[in-house]
Amino acid sequence: MVINDGIQLTVTITLFVLSYVLYKINVSFCCFFILVAVFTTRNTPVNLASMAIERYIAICDPLRHAQICTVRRTYIVISLIWFISVAPDITDLFVTLATESLSFFHQSVFCLRPNVFKDPILAYKRQVFDIIYFSCVFLTLVFTYLRILFAARALSTEKISAQRARNTILLHGAQLAMCMLSYISPSVEVVLHLIFPGRISEIRYANYLIVYILPRFLSPIIYGVRDKKFRKYLKMYLLSNRCRVKVKAVAPQNTDSM
Repeated sequence: MVINDGIQLTVTITLFVLSYVLYKINVSFCCFFILVAVFTTRNTPVNLASMAIERYIAICDPLRHAQICTVRRTYIVISLIWFISVAPDITDLFVTLATESLSFFHQSVFCLRPNVFKDPILAYKRQVFDIIYFSCVFLTLVFTYLRILFAARALSTEKISAQRARNTILLHGAQLAMCMLSYISPSVEVVLHLIFPGRISEIRYANYLIVYILPRFLSPIIYGVRDKKFRKYLKMYLLSNRCRVKVKAVAPQNTDSM
């Protein structure tokens, strides 16, 4: 998840900066940036669903957790996640290669997905896959959360572990809801452009912050601040910095009094 979000943010920020600085870039480079951004964006909800299933197994079937969630199977699941994320959208490139001339890939365009993958059928295909993927992920999260909730009530021990798993899945649900904004953002962007003509740059900038930055902001909260050891050392680091600031502020007064 962290690696995927790091790649996604790096590519989207690079593309966003290039669109402001150069405005138009080569179609071939634009295809690369868009496809990587799309792959990693679609990857996030599938990752969330896989992690929710792992938490479900750990709480509801703890005796078999070590047998089911092995390192080898984890690598297989990661490979499957990437295949699921890449397969639907890589066909856009093949269709574009088949329908557009080679001169098109030497042109410069404003790097937006509709400007590169122009076939109307591709837009309908993306909508269908978006509905299927997010419906499956949403149902997975609801199912795992309800089963963990019932398990937490039934268990007389390990209630703290079950409660933490339940809270984690709730945060996954909030993160998924924010990730789903990326699939309605084009329509919202068109409506805002009609309401505020001439503000397309500001609208795209706000859309980028809300749709792409904020959902990734939840990852360090879920896996960093909520971790006891990390939280312990974070508090120690913050307290030590405060002490240093106070010492620096007091030190000149002591020297003046002497």
